[in-house]
Order: sequence, then structure tokens, then C-alpha cells
Amino acid sequence: MIQSAINAIKAYFDALAIIKKLNLWKYFFIPVIISAITAIVIGTFSYFLSDDLGYYLAKLWPWEFGKETFTAIGNVLSGIAIFALGLMLYKHIVLALASPFMSPVSLKIEEHLYGKQHQHKPSTFSESLARGIRISVRNIGKELLLTIPILLLSFIPVIGLFSSILLFLIQAYYAGFGNMDYTLERHYNYKDTVAFVQKNRGTAIGNGIVFILFLLIPFVGVLLVLPFSVTAATTQTLRKIR
Repeated sequence: MIQSAINAIKAYFDALAIIKKLNLWKYFFIPVIISAITAIVIGTFSYFLSDDLGYYLAKLWPWEFGKETFTAIGNVLSGIAIFALGLMLYKHIVLALASPFMSPVSLKIEEHLYGKQHQHKPSTFSESLARGIRISVRNIGKELLLTIPILLLSFIPVIGLFSSILLFLIQAYYAGFGNMDYTLERHYNYKDTVAFVQKNRGTAIGNGIVFILFLLIPFVGVLLVLPFSVTAATTQTLRKIR
């Protein structure tokens, strides 16, 4: 699994060359707009909610001694919680809405690498969108079931550090899942897609790690994350399929 994750990360270094060679930038225009708008909306809500959550956490400490320390810790932890939930929402909304535009990109990369002789029938716009939404709804439900208990554990000193790492890896896995599905939708049905990604967790995590790191780059990250992550995910997913 570790080697698969490393290979998925390395695939990002070849993504720009593929995008340029196949002239794929034009396909990313609408997804980039979707990504930017979603990031602005969720970022704005997260900013205001973090203050409110920190305020209510501070009220849980009824004593005067240590109140400032507890409040400071509460603000940090509430910021982490809001950021994790905001990132989760952003990720799944963007991956679902971008599906009809990313699937043709994945198809062009597959045709370039392996030719058209083994191509499956590409999905229509509505089919791709419906599947993207179904995958995202399924994944956000699973991710919430894992994230909420981990967020609660993050309030425990020391354990909180490890829980943050675990949260990051969970976020990465589901980001990679969504990126891989743009290719898998041509080869597998819904049930087999889930089984395929579970079998290739390393590839999903590796792709998702860079996806999340892209989003930490101010402004530029939300613009470049889809072009690079989808291209990298496509090449690695195709290698696993074949």
C-alpha cells in the first residue's frame, strides 16, 4: 500500500506534461470556477462558525482559573474541527459537480495512453453527474462516521496530535476515491468501483495527500487542484486496471 501511495504522489510530477501535450486546459475552465466558488462559500461560512464554536466551548469551563488557557485550546480545536468539516464538504461538492467535465479528460488520457480499441462507452453528462453525486453522498456519509469520533478524540491532549494525522489520511482517501472514479466509471459499476478503491487504498491515499496539500496553497491551490489531481489519478488508476 505504501508503494502504491508513493507512485500516486509521483504521478503528479508527470501531470503537467500530459495536460500540455493533450491540450487539456480548456476542459478545466468550468471545474475551476466550480472549485473557486465552492471554496469561497464554504470558507466564509467556516470563518464565522469557528468563532461561535470556540465561544460555546469556552462556556463548558465553569471555573475562572485556567479559563484563558481552556478558551485558547478550544479556539484551536474548534478551528481544526471546522476546517476538517469544511474541507470535507468542499471536496465532495466539487468532486461531484465536476464529474461531467472531468470524465472526458480521463477518457482523453486513456485514449492517449492505451488507444481506443479497448474503450468502454463513455458516460453521458447526466449519467456522469448522477454517479458523481451518488459516490459523493456515499463517501461523505462514510467519512462523517469516521470523522466525528476522531474529532471528539482530538480534544484529549496528546491523542489530539495523532487524531489530526488520522483525519488528514481519511480526507486524503476520499479525495483520491473521487478522483479515481472519473476513470472507474467507464470500467466498473458502482459496487465494483467501491471494491476496487478499497483494494487500492494506497493509490487513493497518495493521490488525496497531494490533493489536500494543494488546497493549503492560498488562492492558487483551488484553481490547480483538479487539473493535476485528476490527471495523476487517471494514469495511476489505469495502471491498476490493466
